Amino acid sequence: MCALFDPPEPRHVAPGEYPLWDQALALLNRDVAVTLPHLGPLQLLALPPYDADEPENVYVALANGEWHGNHLDPNSQDGLGFALASVADAVQETVIERLWQAWPLCPEHGLGMHPSDAEGQLSWWCAGERLHRGPAHIHAAVGALDALGNSIRTRS
Repeated sequence: MCALFDPPEPRHVAPGEYPLWDQALALLNRDVAVTLPHLGPLQLLALPPYDADEPENVYVALANGEWHGNHLDPNSQDGLGFALASVADAVQETVIERLWQAWPLCPEHGLGMHPSDAEGQLSWWCAGERLHRGPAHIHAAVGALDALGNSIRTRS
C-alpha cells in the first residue's frame, strides 16, 4: 500500500515502445561505452503523467536506475534528428548531474562538449580555444566517438 504522497515507481521502457528514442539511445550508448566503459548502458524509464490526459514521462537513466533532469519531450518523436537531440541532452544532463563530471570531454582541450547541429548531423561541439580567441570545432558525430579510438576516454 502506498501513502498518499509516495512518488510512483518508475518502470523500464520495453524495447520498441518508443522506437526513435530507442535508436537515439543506442547511438548515445555507443559514446558512453567508449568514454565511460564502467558505467554500463543507459536506459529509458517511464513515470505516469501528473494529468491523466498527458502522456507518460520518459527519462534517460543510468544502468542503476538513477536519472536527473526533465523528461523527454513527447514531440521529439517526430523524427530521428529530433529524438537524437532530445535524448542527447537528457543523457548529458543525467551523466553530468549523477556523476558530477563533464561529459563527453574533448581530448584536445579537456572541455565538455555539447550536442550541436553541424550541416544536418547532430555532432559533439567543443568550444576549443575560444577563451584565447581560437576556433571552436566539431569533434565527432553523436554516436561516433568510438570511431576516434581510445584517445577520447573521460578523465578519472
